[in-house]
Amino acid sequence: MFRNHPLDPAAAYQEVLVPALMEEWAPRVAAAAGIGPGDRVLDVACGTGVLTRAAAARAAPGGDVTGLDLDTGMLAVAARVSPPELRWQQGSATALPFADGSFDAVVSQFGLMFFPEPVVALREMMRVLRPGGRLAVAVWASLADTPAYAAEVALVDRIAGADAAAVLRMPFVLGEVERLRALFSAAGMPDARIALQQGRGRFPNIRTMVEVEVRDWLALMGVVLPEEVIERILGEAHDALRPHVVEGSSGVTFKSAAVVATAARASAAA
Repeated sequence: MFRNHPLDPAAAYQEVLVPALMEEWAPRVAAAAGIGPGDRVLDVACGTGVLTRAAAARAAPGGDVTGLDLDTGMLAVAARVSPPELRWQQGSATALPFADGSFDAVVSQFGLMFFPEPVVALREMMRVLRPGGRLAVAVWASLADTPAYAAEVALVDRIAGADAAAVLRMPFVLGEVERLRALFSAAGMPDARIALQQGRGRFPNIRTMVEVEVRDWLALMGVVLPEEVIERILGEAHDALRPHVVEGSSGVTFKSAAVVATAARASAAA
């Protein structure tokens, strides 16, 4: 599956992880931000643009939507698979290259847990909102709420070691409601609404689910495993994950929850 783009993990992310994990959440996060026609919207840590595109659909007609990401490879894929009217900007979430009050809505889906200073990033998102503007942020729920990935992480830890497993744990590190609430409070948003929401991951089979993680996601995060280690993980993956997934003719599905937070910038009258 991955021989078509062995040096482009961003392409694997778009082709495999986006439809398997991200697409169901994009319209939910865009709706949580209250995006409507004509809105100016920023998607922070946009990746290959799945949420950016969902935001653009809600902001039409007349909207103006920008996706920002630090990774130029992700942005290149986003530009290739998205409508030409969308804007793409390379930049850091902790120093957004936009003036105060530039946007009606700011969204971010599954990026906050990777930021070196998440509180700073949240303050930046609020800074670039206009008074009365809306913010919606989603992070993956904890591994305790995602048993299939907990089993995968345990498998990788046992075979590939702690460094590789630590990378696979990263997406889940902010997945407790109270931990996310504490970050929003520290960023000046103590009244943020935060809730655990249920979703489903869907892959064609267990091998695809694990291979995109150990071959492409790890590479995207700077960890390249020896081929013999990858093959050993893949060889044991079915037995390790089978108790946690529902298998059928349409592939495998499993519980994949997220924590969604929403807040608003105080209006000028306030």
